[in-house]
Amino acid sequence: MDQTYQPTPSAPIVRIMVLETDIPHPDTYSERGSFGKILHEHFSKAGREHHPPLGVEIDQIFVVTEQGGRIPTVDEFARFDGLLITGSVYDAHGRNEWILQLLHLLKRLWITRTDFRFLGVCFGHQLLARLLGGEVAPSPSQDWELGHCRIGLTSVGQRLFRTRDNFVHLHQMHQDQVIAPPSAATARSKDLALPGDADIAIWGRSDHTAVQGLYIPNRLFTTQAHLAFDEDMVRRQIQMRVDSGGITDLEHADRAAETADLEHDGVEVAKAVLRIFVYDDDGSGF
Repeated sequence: MDQTYQPTPSAPIVRIMVLETDIPHPDTYSERGSFGKILHEHFSKAGREHHPPLGVEIDQIFVVTEQGGRIPTVDEFARFDGLLITGSVYDAHGRNEWILQLLHLLKRLWITRTDFRFLGVCFGHQLLARLLGGEVAPSPSQDWELGHCRIGLTSVGQRLFRTRDNFVHLHQMHQDQVIAPPSAATARSKDLALPGDADIAIWGRSDHTAVQGLYIPNRLFTTQAHLAFDEDMVRRQIQMRVDSGGITDLEHADRAAETADLEHDGVEVAKAVLRIFVYDDDGSGF
């Protein structure tokens, strides 16, 4: 079902299809709904702070076919301005049939919809990097980046987030990472063209993860960190991975859970995402 926030009848509307690649913790689902609904609430808040205000319309499709989901057709994206791929417990470098089908869909959309925007969070960030010829693998140190983390910004990141600070803070939940970023050359090797003479920029780095996000003007924005996680979600998602055996360093998990209540810059990230669709004249001078 479509979910729409429209501040005024004349406000521009950004239409995003969320491809859900996971299901939240049961308590989070009962309180806030699916990841698509959570992201709708988050982007609606960012839309209210946009200049001029933006409406945000989101639909969502659960795409994990081995759990009852389905891969949509290209035609189902006709009325949307972009898509967003969520985080997942699955490996973005995996060979699951649904992951391969999703990569095929993304390639067709990239080639046939030159006006379309591609957004990714965590797993989605990694999958889009893979699509464009980057390499995704577990962290060389085999450890996790968890909880509230400081991300150093490149000059591209400072411009995207409209800040002169050289860092932002966001919540992390990953072991896999982009270990070799894509470029215009690797995209061409996949028969995927970039707009004009654009390249693929890295907007942020951390000590754990050298590629915290990718950016192509008017085309792509990804983030390894989770822009919409709140305190309860952080603690629950960590516990889910501890219970499943994914996280085995319990001291690290406990320390990360203790940071769940710290303020983060997730709304600023969402505002930067919306600016990839509609210019935001906030008077900041950026």
